[in-house]
Amino acid sequence: MQAGNLDRRITVERKTVSNTPLGATETWLKLVTTWASRKDVSDGEKAASGTAISTVASRFVVRSTPDTRAIRPADRLTEGRLTFEIVGIKELGRADWLEITAQARLD
Repeated sequence: MQAGNLDRRITVERKTVSNTPLGATETWLKLVTTWASRKDVSDGEKAASGTAISTVASRFVVRSTPDTRAIRPADRLTEGRLTFEIVGIKELGRADWLEITAQARLD
């Protein structure tokens, strides 16, 4: 991986839950914004309750930094107009890079 391949700007967000008099409120707070490469690995379409659901699975590669090493599968990732649910995270090389596998709905 070379730095020149990092051509996508991604933001990773973490869910927080606040208890209010009206009940629990979920909000997503920015954890980190960084440059990444993106490679789509599969797409699919499913029929559920009479509607079509399209998805895309992608792999994002980011530099391994203290901020990116804090990313967890419970977080979510946004790139462009898509919001991805993180499926897995693994180290590449000698801990220089992280690969984030994520899936987004296209509908």
